[in-house]
Amino acid sequence: MAITWKAAVAVAALGTASAALAQGVVSSASKEMGIEGLSSITYYGSGANYNLGQNNNANYPWPRTNVNDYRRTIDFTKPALLSTGQTYAVPVTGGPAALAPFTQNIQPTNAAWAQQLEIWVSPWGFLKGAQQFNAKAARRGEFMEVSFDAPVNSPGGKPYRVIGYINRDNLVVRVDTWLENPVFGDMPVSTEYSDYRDNNGLKYPSKIVQSRGGWPTFDAQILGVQGNPANLTALMTPPPPPAGAGGPPPGGPPPAPPAAASEQLAPGVFRITGGYVALAVAFNDYILIFEPAGQNDARAQAIIAEAKRVIPNKPIRYGVLSHHHFDHTSGIGAVVAEGITIVTHEENEQFFKDALSNPRTLAPDAMARSGNKLKIETVGDKRVFTDGTQTVEIHNIKGLPHADGMLVAYIPSAKILAYADMFNLVAPGQPPVPNPPVVGTQVFVANLERLGLDWENVISVHAPNPDRPITRRDILATLGR
Repeated sequence: MAITWKAAVAVAALGTASAALAQGVVSSASKEMGIEGLSSITYYGSGANYNLGQNNNANYPWPRTNVNDYRRTIDFTKPALLSTGQTYAVPVTGGPAALAPFTQNIQPTNAAWAQQLEIWVSPWGFLKGAQQFNAKAARRGEFMEVSFDAPVNSPGGKPYRVIGYINRDNLVVRVDTWLENPVFGDMPVSTEYSDYRDNNGLKYPSKIVQSRGGWPTFDAQILGVQGNPANLTALMTPPPPPAGAGGPPPGGPPPAPPAAASEQLAPGVFRITGGYVALAVAFNDYILIFEPAGQNDARAQAIIAEAKRVIPNKPIRYGVLSHHHFDHTSGIGAVVAEGITIVTHEENEQFFKDALSNPRTLAPDAMARSGNKLKIETVGDKRVFTDGTQTVEIHNIKGLPHADGMLVAYIPSAKILAYADMFNLVAPGQPPVPNPPVVGTQVFVANLERLGLDWENVISVHAPNPDRPITRRDILATLGR
């Protein structure tokens, strides 16, 4: 006979996590939730995805995109998962909303935990995992805590941990795990289940909220569920790509990123290419890099190496981040590992202090291997770096929809202005983009006029295509000036 929740609590109070206790707890929850004999499930409703690392302010939740006609089907026998839906998103820079399909297709070949965890943190998948993978249980306040190691190891060789919480009604109300992230390190992934309903003995939550990095990354309102659907094959077949999307990418590994290269723009000023563009500036006894972190550790290390090559025999003392978005900061661990002081807007200080204080055991990166800790300094409206010969001004761009705390670098002697993510120019001879997102350009120019900067040469972190010099005249022309 399965152990009851009250009996389980009494047993758990006697000692630490127990495998025998877990068997009873999981058995009772499995019966209550109706998963005995459940090999697949499909459920539907509406929901939302949230863009991790792209919030408009480092202290605000991740930005939301609604997902309508949402459906998720899980085949526990493979295991595999397919989610579908429709999104209708408004670009952050303005312009018309765009309808687009949403598909998440997880197959056994998707070995990465970032994919597989969606199966094992579902309330039914969690109980099945606990049955298969030597779970242990213990009392944690009003809940029974059941934990097991996932069938996937992290890049660092450490098994991923899965911890679920079962309430007095034998319902799974939360499942936690961790996932490697270049900014957060061992990032908690927590999925909460509430407002359970009953479909002929199969219990399902009508509300689901998954959080990563402290804020929701997915939520759903579930309207209905079906266990062991007869049309499982059809439900697990991905929809065709939309017209004009083309076929799947060609096989083989992705091409290697281009090597870092540089060009001298002015005495002691170098533009580093090969990915997101960085600017390295030589002072008397140190180097400053604008946008050092790039897309990942490898890119950050390439920027650092190239800066040292073109400006030899000087340490890199400062690395100025344009803004906090993860596609611009995912190599921050390599910057910290080098002993470089991160310079960011004051809005971002606490966010980076918290994020970079997490353990980094799942995928030990350059920061974890170095043992170095974050060194951070901030900018309010303006900060000036100078040695009497070279000067770099850092200014805050205000009123930008894309991100608060956006910084630009200005070199008065060369009239150079370096920026990120406010606008992109079309190629010469190409027609203008319909309904152009000119808000960023307008804000950019208005701020430079407010600051009274004498700028002429413009360096974009996202290099223009084709790559070419950008001037003040080019920018103003997009505004009809």
